[in-house]
Amino acid sequence: MGIKYMKHLKFFIFLCILTFTVSCGQQKKYIQYKVKKGETITEIAKKLDMSARDLYRLNPDVDKEPKENTVIIIPNKKIKTLKGGDVNKDGSIKKDKTNSDTNGKTDVITDKERQRNELIEELEKEYKIHEVKKGDTFYSLTRFYDVSREDLIALNPELSEGLKLQQIIKIKKLEEIFDEEEYLYEDEIEEGISIKAALLLPFRAKELDSLTRTQIFGSSKLANIVTEFYLGVQIAVDSLRKQGVNIRLDVYDTDSNSTKIKSIVAEKDLDDNDVIIGPLYSEEAEFLAEKIKTPIVFPFYSKKQSRFTSKRIVKTAPNKELFRGKLLEYIKENFHDGNIILVGDGKAASNLNSRQIQKELETHDSINSVTVIRSQKGYIKREKFTDVLKPNMRNLVVLTTDDNVIVASAINSLISLPEDVTVRVFTFDKVSAFNKIDNFKLAKIGFTYVSDEFVREDSFKSKNFNNRYLQQNGVLPSYYATRGFDVAYDVLVRLASGKRLKSTFDDGYSYRVESKFDYTNKMFKTSENKGLFIVKYNPDLTLTRID
Repeated sequence: MGIKYMKHLKFFIFLCILTFTVSCGQQKKYIQYKVKKGETITEIAKKLDMSARDLYRLNPDVDKEPKENTVIIIPNKKIKTLKGGDVNKDGSIKKDKTNSDTNGKTDVITDKERQRNELIEELEKEYKIHEVKKGDTFYSLTRFYDVSREDLIALNPELSEGLKLQQIIKIKKLEEIFDEEEYLYEDEIEEGISIKAALLLPFRAKELDSLTRTQIFGSSKLANIVTEFYLGVQIAVDSLRKQGVNIRLDVYDTDSNSTKIKSIVAEKDLDDNDVIIGPLYSEEAEFLAEKIKTPIVFPFYSKKQSRFTSKRIVKTAPNKELFRGKLLEYIKENFHDGNIILVGDGKAASNLNSRQIQKELETHDSINSVTVIRSQKGYIKREKFTDVLKPNMRNLVVLTTDDNVIVASAINSLISLPEDVTVRVFTFDKVSAFNKIDNFKLAKIGFTYVSDEFVREDSFKSKNFNNRYLQQNGVLPSYYATRGFDVAYDVLVRLASGKRLKSTFDDGYSYRVESKFDYTNKMFKTSENKGLFIVKYNPDLTLTRID
């Protein structure tokens, strides 16, 4: 059902883009409301089950007691009718009256909800947490998380009174705590802030007009990527609107040729935006950077992005050479004795990586031995490893090849070593060759790699995004949908601080659902993201971020 529903949804989006440029302004989630005689902002907020503060954020220029027929913006929902006895003589709302609305929740986050979300995010920095659900017992929690009742009460003294529905409790301290929080960007939203943004993507609506949805999404990978990315952006925009940010997002179809983007530049004032997300192609981003002054956020990695020079472009995906540097930095900081072996395939790229890694590691005082072995006849014999791996010593193997056969043969050899020989395997880029290896094998060798994405599936951010996406679209989000959310949310929430986008890069790096954004901000140069993770396979096949 989910896949079929998703295809219908994607097709509907294309039909929308066929008829008009999508303008995702406030009108979608918010409507106009005409103030009645004698109504106050506090009264109206109460009718909407929202705080007066949040209503003021939507209407920063409105007085506490607006005049009759004043038009204000409110969430698009039915407004309650308060009974006469619910209002005090001074116009305030009596607190003992609940008179709840059964038609749905407000679209604006209340102060209580915001405080709860902030508490959860703060706790997740140090603890694995759990929200108590209906049916949870101490027995079920201790069995599921492998902890004792005493441990739970020690971390949560309030549990001595029993479990309470929707209670947030600490389960255990995280194994890895990173001492870098002082550099973390803190999301701040300026009251009454408005943002105008443009999204440029190659929907190719006219080109695909005559095709069925099966033809579009069955044969076009690009159509899936673009649509899923767009859906992720939508959730990011809606999330910030709920926090009181007034966002207008104009969406443009750049087609698949350079002519269309030239016409967009000629016909539209793109400099009227605070930021532009897209376009998808590097050539178009370079062209756009020559024509406008607005920051251009390049959303995906491209092999050609290393040639970007414009200060207006923001590269959201790290350059590949940063991956190798990240791994070398980790090894030099954490591997102070033992045996290092580099495994290559004899090809030019692999040889270059092996030489550069060997040269840099050998200059480090605490690393004594670095050996390079290469494949012969397309694979590596087990004896090549047993000749250089040492018993009762730390052995670290770095794979510098992306060859499917060589990767498979190397890992098969490394999982069948004598008991007194232990090994841990690293690579600086988990390419497709490693995706073809059984995860049990990767876990057995403690496979560790550098990545520009990492997600804790049980984290509040991840569960919240997945649930919202599933609710709206009928399926769980893909990588591209999550990427759309991460890129858009990070850029827009930085702008919501009231600062220029690039100036926020000096205020620290940020973590979103599965991305880290650690931008450079050099004058007259392209800003680039250096945000990377080092990830390790655990024996239970879970993944742990170790740096």
